[in-house]
Amino acid sequence: MANPDGINALPAPRSTAAFQAVTSFLLVAASFLLLSTGCAHRPPPSRYEFSSVQMAIPFRIVLYSSDPQIATNAARAAWERIAELNRLLSDYDPDSELSRLGASSPHAQPVQVSADLYRIIERASAVSAASDGAFDLSVGPLTQLWRRTRRQRELPEPEKLQSALAATDWKSIELLKKSRVKLTRPGMRLDAGGIAKGYALDEATRVLRAHGIRSSLVAGSGDMVVTDPPPGQTGWRIQVAPLELPGSPPARFVSLHHASLCTSGDVFQHVEIRGIRYSHILDPHTGLGLTHQSLITVIGPDGITTDALSTAISVAGPRAGIPLARRFGAEVLVVRQSAPGASPSIESFESPGFARWTAR
Repeated sequence: MANPDGINALPAPRSTAAFQAVTSFLLVAASFLLLSTGCAHRPPPSRYEFSSVQMAIPFRIVLYSSDPQIATNAARAAWERIAELNRLLSDYDPDSELSRLGASSPHAQPVQVSADLYRIIERASAVSAASDGAFDLSVGPLTQLWRRTRRQRELPEPEKLQSALAATDWKSIELLKKSRVKLTRPGMRLDAGGIAKGYALDEATRVLRAHGIRSSLVAGSGDMVVTDPPPGQTGWRIQVAPLELPGSPPARFVSLHHASLCTSGDVFQHVEIRGIRYSHILDPHTGLGLTHQSLITVIGPDGITTDALSTAISVAGPRAGIPLARRFGAEVLVVRQSAPGASPSIESFESPGFARWTAR
């Protein structure tokens, strides 16, 4: 039978076949030797660490790479991506896309927004709906009022508080197709502080992966996203900080890979007014800072979700918060005061699957 190239395929003489077999073996052996030699000379991945102030907080990148230039370029690109997101999502900047969207409310017609802002609003709305408004992207008026409260150490005037509450309603954020949004309530202002950092961690990780980095940790304050574990390890060993109150359980360690960990608490941001300690985390239903000291740790598939969930669970409390986390494929640990007071007792709650992340 003729082969497709027009050359007849005839059985080779035995001596020729034996020669071809030996030749094939030698070629395979040589190829294996070359590959082995190449691997021997390829340097193992080294650890590189980079730090930068982004979104007004310290960020850190830890990654492993065999090439220092690739590592540097990847980190630089990740910083640029975070800075780009800050320009879009900062509620401190009146010219950011987020601020301009709120300032133009209410909208008679849908407003076209960037893919990034739409993604933030979309995920925020999902967490708001699932948490009965414990997370609310429209708390901007309350945030602005509470910032003044923290500076002046005076509770907001009732009239101003009611006015801010009237402009706060996550249900008045309408999502439409093709990245279009409508804010239907007058005076609305958006505050992405409870979700933007998590999204920035996701995006920085995506940029690192696009530069060939497979093992990385990107952290912003107490939040982080990790990918493959460091070489020779089964996961990134992370300490879950304890609540700094007498009787609190000791710090725990978790081992993470391809996951996000986000925390919410008032360890560093709180104000005391008339003997009551108020958190920087606002309850959208009351407009006031939370008064229970707590530390919420959420582990989930991505930063944008775990960031929003940690805030929502701070407001909703553990009994509602644990099923909320599970609904989004996340696990949660809650350590908090049983009640505000000078000598509080400490209570802990955790979702059934949180223990599987515990470091051995």
